[in-house]
Amino acid sequence: MKTITEFGKMKEKGKKISVVTCYDYWAAKIINNSDIDALLVGDSAAMVVHGFENTINAEIDMMCYHVAAVKRGANNKLIIADLPFLEQRKGAESFYRSIDRLMKCGAQGVKIEGASGNLSIIRELVQSGIPVMGHLGLTPQSVHQLGGFKLQGIDAESSDNIFNDALQLQDAGCFALVLEMIPSTLAKRITNELQIPVIGIGAGQWTDGQVLVFHDLLGLNKDFCPKFARKYLNGSELILESLNKFNNDVKELDFPSKEESN
Repeated sequence: MKTITEFGKMKEKGKKISVVTCYDYWAAKIINNSDIDALLVGDSAAMVVHGFENTINAEIDMMCYHVAAVKRGANNKLIIADLPFLEQRKGAESFYRSIDRLMKCGAQGVKIEGASGNLSIIRELVQSGIPVMGHLGLTPQSVHQLGGFKLQGIDAESSDNIFNDALQLQDAGCFALVLEMIPSTLAKRITNELQIPVIGIGAGQWTDGQVLVFHDLLGLNKDFCPKFARKYLNGSELILESLNKFNNDVKELDFPSKEESN
């Protein structure tokens, strides 16, 4: 997948959409040769790559740095970039400068968390030719307000609020929507109602597609094991084993061999 248009047509055709996060050149090169449909340069880079406790520390310079690296490695995939924390609240000039930078670094669309207070901004961006992806449910930039990384929409009122927000984001012009950490029944209700693709993470199997963090699906952090993040590889153990094997070969004079020497 290369374009926003293709993204929308997949829902029309009933085809599921696969999205993974990506933050750097080497991972982008690998994903570029895969069957994955789209890449999300997430503000989760602040946690996964830089070691912060949440995504709030992802600033525009950091995001542009990662978007540019991903773009250099993935010229055959749709690239969506997260808008960092509070960028849309820093004044119109600063906000549009940040959007301009993300797009010029290689993003083909931006993802904005939440609906309240963002609808008019999203409409302006869409009218300016900027594709926008919405994000509801657990919105990590609001982690302090939400009381932590936990399931959202579990009672009737909050469930209805998320549902109505989804309708408003579609009406504002979003080309797709991410639903994070909500009950699968609510995700199904929203997916069936919306005409735009709905991508889930921790939202059950009824959405139009799924997104996972690259490092999670490869099992690169053995201490992070959320229920929804299936590990397709025990990456941390494989890497550790390889490093220890290299260390042993060096100390036992088994590396480099004669064939590996000049």
